[in-house]
Amino acid sequence: MASMPKLATFPNLDPNGTPAALRVVLPPTFVSAAARDAIPVRLEIAVHGRGRMPAGMLPNQPALAVPEAQLSAVFLIETWNNGRAAAFAQLTREQLRALLAVAAGEPIVFRADKPNEPLAWDGTSIPGVTEHLVPLAPATPARSASSPPTEPRRTMPSTPSSAARPAQSRTPTTPPTVDGSEHYLAVGLPAREHPAYSTLLELVKTEGFRLEPSNRKWWLRDRHKTLGFLARHWSTLRDAWGAQFTPNFQRNTAHLSFAEVDCEVSAQGDDFEIGLAVRAGDAPERAVHEAIATGRSWVESGKRIHLLDSKSLDRLHTAQRALGDSSAMPLLGRSRHKISRVRVAEVDTLLAELSPNLRAPEDWQRRAETFRNLASLRPAPADAALVGLLRPYQRLGVAWLWHLAESGLGGVLADEMGLGKTLQALALVTALHRDGRTGSPSLVVCPASLVENWRRESARFAPSLRVLVHHGGERDSERAALERADLVVTSYGTLARDREMLEAGAWRALIADEAQHVKNRRTQNAQALRAIRAPVRILLTGTPVENSLADLESLFAVALPGFVAPIPADARGEDRTWHEDRLRRRTAPYILRRTKAQVAPELPPKIEQTLHIELTSRQRALYEEVRTSTERELSRLEASGRSEGAIRMAVFTQLLRLRQICGDPRLIDPERPAEESAKLNALGELLEEAIDDGHRVLVFSQFTSMLDLVGRELESLGIAACRLDGSMTTKARQAEVDRFNAGGRELPVFLISLKAGGTGLNLASADTVVHLDPWWNPAVEAQATDRAHRIGQTRVVTSYKLIASDTVEERVLQMQQEKRRLLENVFDESEAANASLSLADLRALVAG
Repeated sequence: MASMPKLATFPNLDPNGTPAALRVVLPPTFVSAAARDAIPVRLEIAVHGRGRMPAGMLPNQPALAVPEAQLSAVFLIETWNNGRAAAFAQLTREQLRALLAVAAGEPIVFRADKPNEPLAWDGTSIPGVTEHLVPLAPATPARSASSPPTEPRRTMPSTPSSAARPAQSRTPTTPPTVDGSEHYLAVGLPAREHPAYSTLLELVKTEGFRLEPSNRKWWLRDRHKTLGFLARHWSTLRDAWGAQFTPNFQRNTAHLSFAEVDCEVSAQGDDFEIGLAVRAGDAPERAVHEAIATGRSWVESGKRIHLLDSKSLDRLHTAQRALGDSSAMPLLGRSRHKISRVRVAEVDTLLAELSPNLRAPEDWQRRAETFRNLASLRPAPADAALVGLLRPYQRLGVAWLWHLAESGLGGVLADEMGLGKTLQALALVTALHRDGRTGSPSLVVCPASLVENWRRESARFAPSLRVLVHHGGERDSERAALERADLVVTSYGTLARDREMLEAGAWRALIADEAQHVKNRRTQNAQALRAIRAPVRILLTGTPVENSLADLESLFAVALPGFVAPIPADARGEDRTWHEDRLRRRTAPYILRRTKAQVAPELPPKIEQTLHIELTSRQRALYEEVRTSTERELSRLEASGRSEGAIRMAVFTQLLRLRQICGDPRLIDPERPAEESAKLNALGELLEEAIDDGHRVLVFSQFTSMLDLVGRELESLGIAACRLDGSMTTKARQAEVDRFNAGGRELPVFLISLKAGGTGLNLASADTVVHLDPWWNPAVEAQATDRAHRIGQTRVVTSYKLIASDTVEERVLQMQQEKRRLLENVFDESEAANASLSLADLRALVAG
């Protein structure tokens, strides 16, 4: 990629930028177009979190990261198109064949009628496409040496018929044409094979054009409508659809131009002031304000007319509402806004879309650049020995944390499970204490089950730190003892109990591990965490959103107090969507998320399989009996006028019973025989095969009673197993983890309670994971699987979900997809709905 010439399509490439991808959209008439050797294609760029936009129309910001094979394809397109990639191109079979050759395997080819599904590669070809790109055989077979010479055919000279014209000239891909003036327009549509034909036809009909049969052009004869149409669609006609404007049109519209949005940024102490204004040449501000207020799309000034581009005004209004922090703020021709330095990264993205040539103070540019290009961050002065152990992405993460610390900011390190968030946090702590600006210790708050893990990791990777564990019955009750340490480790429960002592003094930094534990801001844990005084506040969690965007609000109430206003409880429809977008946009710069696929390509793959289990006949009968009685009971409660809360509790109770039956009927009736459990039988077969093949297995269940049954079954089969659940002390828990990791093939199975062991464990000695029972949140299961699929794993990890067919468990899988989309939406900054389980959701789970 170092030798790749600069591409006009991507004005700002950066390997660490926002992911983007080329899209080559084939027309519905692809086969016939390929036969003519003239294939009209639509070229788009899909930008992560921003949707799709026509090629050649990308803004200068943000910086984009594009796969190298796709860059080679773009280079070919620009070579064929005079150095630029337009939104539409006409390719020969040979050109499309060359394009696919350099981008082999890349998911860049789509059909116009299925724009969301990339065409799949079959080895080195795309079925349905590449077979139509082979060179055509000559029309007349080559004459062999023994064939008699053919007599030349005599024809009378005539005007060539359409059948005799060259293929290129008879291909109906002429671009749209535009003629007219400020008073009227005459638009000629392209041929039906043109990718934009349907869109343009719908547009002219919607805008009030009328077809003139004599010349097949669409006419608009009204000055007001004409100027409005040009204001809305002129640039799109030119840049996206490649329209040709007649010389007559160009002469008649030489006095038309587009108004511009002017943006100014100035420093105001520690804050900044932003001025936004619509400039329409020398037209007075009052005229601009009047046009915007009345919805008119142009401003007249002397002999010139300034068009108000609707897309620019939409971007201006978006920026004004964001800067004014109000969804109800009207569109204004001029406005001024004061913002804090914490919002620079968020606002810079908005202003870059509004005014690509934005001029801002040096301090603004420096702050924006640090978030725009993480590679430019200054390395943290962490312990050299520890830095030497860090992978490149971890060093970048520590530099990001250090930047937040130096700026007095907080944030959320949301790397995927198993990528070493603890190690990065420890490196930050060593940097803070090497920096020596204060003698105060740093405070780590984590679940009780992880206290010992933090102590061990600190001793192993940061031995220079004086670490004090403040947890358990023998903890010190004096603040002075804490002050003598460099790092204090405590649990959420201990923090709540010893809140008065722990919040009495100042801390150098606060690090909250598995921070999803404080997603409910009304709990004592969350309140105690917010009360801690520390200039640096870092949260570690691989799942910043588990239920809804309210989780994100709770996290940032700790990380950056007062930075994010809660979404109003009564917000509905578009208003709620605006508040959710604001929350995602504002918090995005302070969330650092990397996935294993991005930063650890050497990590073996993770294979996820769902095994559907048919209940035994007696198990099915019991399930249906309980399900039917449940529906009758819920109907009775609703008819009696019971509150929604009471009904929800009844549903949860019955759901628990149905889920237990899916696992083993003995969970609700201990007298039933073990043979009734189809899932236990399937687990036995799976374990037997895995152990015979030398695999080591983690078995997760939400029910400790289910683990009891599995444990007894393993014991009867002579299979050794470890056990971990919430009843165990921290010391006993760690002892079981150590025993399993050291046990080798003689200790092949680890039975783990999902809630107690789904986080904070390094069990890379296992390579197989079994989930006995699902619940609605896929992030919880993913965390559990990542106990094995993490840095240090050298074998492929296989994760099995055992799902009882045609039961509540299958319906849970459907809900998991909704939760997964919510989590992705947070990182993608795209639209997300509140995914909390409604009463209707719960009733659907129970339904037959």
